[in-house]
Amino acid sequence: MKESVQVETAILNSELPVMEDFYTIQGEGFYQGNAAYFIRLGGCQVRCVWCDVKDSWDLNAHPKQAITALVKKAKDSGSKIVVITGGEPSMHNLTNLTQSLKIEGLRTHIETSGAYPLTGTWDWVCFSPKKFKAPHESVPALANELKVVIFHKTDFDWAEEFAAKVPKHCHLYLQPEWSKEEDMLPQIINYVKKHPQWKISLQVHKYMNIP
Repeated sequence: MKESVQVETAILNSELPVMEDFYTIQGEGFYQGNAAYFIRLGGCQVRCVWCDVKDSWDLNAHPKQAITALVKKAKDSGSKIVVITGGEPSMHNLTNLTQSLKIEGLRTHIETSGAYPLTGTWDWVCFSPKKFKAPHESVPALANELKVVIFHKTDFDWAEEFAAKVPKHCHLYLQPEWSKEEDMLPQIINYVKKHPQWKISLQVHKYMNIP
């Protein structure tokens, strides 16, 4: 049975399905190396073949947690940054969650494929479009960071397609898919040398063996 998209407009969520939440080090992209509290929401219809968190896909497999409890854990961690990820977090209404985090003085970051319109108030939007489900047309203009996973050489053209749609101040990153890193990283290095508006993102948390 297909999962229904959970974005709601009339009623704000008081709880959300959570696969896991934890305090760690941001391992990739612009905020690489910063301490951050991660909230990984359940549910995803994008379903990349190379996804490393396929357990997040089933919306109904993850117990719901109260937003008040999630915010308290994030605040108590001591982190100044809270990253909402998934799964695909944009399938949920995140207005209540982000408002509650902002009240506590925390920065709100999202990592999203942009498959659905974004809800909530964000300090940082990491937009990572996927070929498996086209992004909603409203999302590129909101991006602070464009991070494109390179799985095949044709993904460079995919990256440029969205680089033309994001704001001029947006940071551009190319990131090798983990299982293809040996093949794709040399191609990314050569590409960045020829197109220096791009930077390389690596999943350094995997090198450091941390979540």
